[in-house]
Amino acid sequence: MASSLARSRKARLGTEYLCEWLYRPLAHVVVLALAPLRVPPPAVVLASSAAGLAGAAELVRGHFVLAALLVQLKTVLDNADGQLARLTGNVSAFGRYLDSECDLLVNAALFAAAGWSAGRWLLPALGFAALTAVLSVNFNLERLARGAPASWDTSVLGRVYGLLYGWQDVLIERLVERRLRGLGEDARDAYHDGATVGILANLGMSTQLAAFGLCIAVGRPLAFALVALAEVAVVAALFVRRESFVNVDREVVLEHR
Repeated sequence: MASSLARSRKARLGTEYLCEWLYRPLAHVVVLALAPLRVPPPAVVLASSAAGLAGAAELVRGHFVLAALLVQLKTVLDNADGQLARLTGNVSAFGRYLDSECDLLVNAALFAAAGWSAGRWLLPALGFAALTAVLSVNFNLERLARGAPASWDTSVLGRVYGLLYGWQDVLIERLVERRLRGLGEDARDAYHDGATVGILANLGMSTQLAAFGLCIAVGRPLAFALVALAEVAVVAALFVRRESFVNVDREVVLEHR
């Protein structure tokens, strides 16, 4: 079991500890049950999304504990789809696009439900925008640290991905490349420091939904919007920190590495 869990892990820089210690092991139990049945990973994506949307519906109805549990089920299944794909060799662009787009849909539904239950709309809208931005920065800075380009294809879901996420990927990539223009590899390595990537990894989707679920369970779902806004400040501080690695003469300050 341990060996198959290791094979199903996604290779990435930085570790999202709550995901690794809690959600991935739970998801692996689901994977071991589904793999012999040859369940396609996109079906698990849809099941994950259904759990998340059901959680939003229960939140509107005021069933906070049930809503929180459904959000955690969504998180377990959200991890299971990727782990199942990697373990069975069924990783696909279709699954990647479907997963990303369904995640955005569920996040929007959860914030809309939180706003509906509280009769407030501005704070959940700001919270949704903040969460989307934090997750985008997390994804893209890790991608850029690996040297992977922004990419999507011309399939239907690929075009939808480009519309929803592609501009974010390109924008962050261009901002980083503009900052590092003319600098050598040492500067790039220092700028893409492991500490920043590691901190951002722990603002990943699993951790976010765990926090959202906790806020829902105690009957304060809009509190998570404030958490998401606070995370934007954390990301801004990380960017300021990264700038300290390159001085005004565009020389790498090696002692900060």
